[in-house]
Amino acid sequence: MDKWFHKQSKLIQVLLLLIPFVNYIVEILVRWSAVLKKGGVLRIVVAIIVTIPTGIIIGWLDAIWTLLFNKLVLE
Repeated sequence: MDKWFHKQSKLIQVLLLLIPFVNYIVEILVRWSAVLKKGGVLRIVVAIIVTIPTGIIIGWLDAIWTLLFNKLVLE
């Protein structure tokens, strides 16, 4: 899922991260697939934080971050 997300255009990425329920699902799928592929303590911690209900707020932060820097926060 993280490969698919990063292959999308910046506009599609930002739109997926701006829609409230969609951004929560996208965040969970992208973060946990990155943990499964690459591992790492920081990725696990961020994936757990995103999984709890604060993931919607982090999704909006990621939308802005993706717009500015073309990557997710703490990636």
